[in-house]
Amino acid sequence: MHDPWFERALILVCQHNDEGAIGIIINKQGDVAVQEVIERLAEDHDEFSDLQYDTQLTWWGGPVGQGAGFVLFRGCVEDGEGWNVEGVAVSPSLDRLSALIREGKQFELCLGYAGWGPGQLSDEIKSGSWLAVDIDPEIVFDTPAEERYEKALAQIGLTPETVWMTPIDE
Repeated sequence: MHDPWFERALILVCQHNDEGAIGIIINKQGDVAVQEVIERLAEDHDEFSDLQYDTQLTWWGGPVGQGAGFVLFRGCVEDGEGWNVEGVAVSPSLDRLSALIREGKQFELCLGYAGWGPGQLSDEIKSGSWLAVDIDPEIVFDTPAEERYEKALAQIGLTPETVWMTPIDE
């Protein structure tokens, strides 16, 4: 898509129904360290005051809700906590983030998200603005961010050079 927000974006669609769609961009590294987020959270949430994390950066999850955070991890979330997408759990829960840090579990923290109104994402897929591939937790957790787009395209036999996307009319 010829849009600076979404060009070469790989999006994990968390919810897609009659009310709209929500997704997290999973191949664009953010510029905020996870530790910086923890320090900001510690100002208002005691459970973060004693936590330390490595120098891992957050992901830029999309242009909507830049103050919203979503933690992605292997496994499942409980009903009402977030979404389970083919082995990838997505949660906005601060308790989940704290627990994953304390347990030393692998996770990715995304700031912001992508959102579509009712029918919008389906229409964009039909018009050729998006390609759909199956989710692969290996791409999400074990593939460097700069290689994820190409690896996802390879699932459907394509390379970036063979894809020509037309911009949506906005």
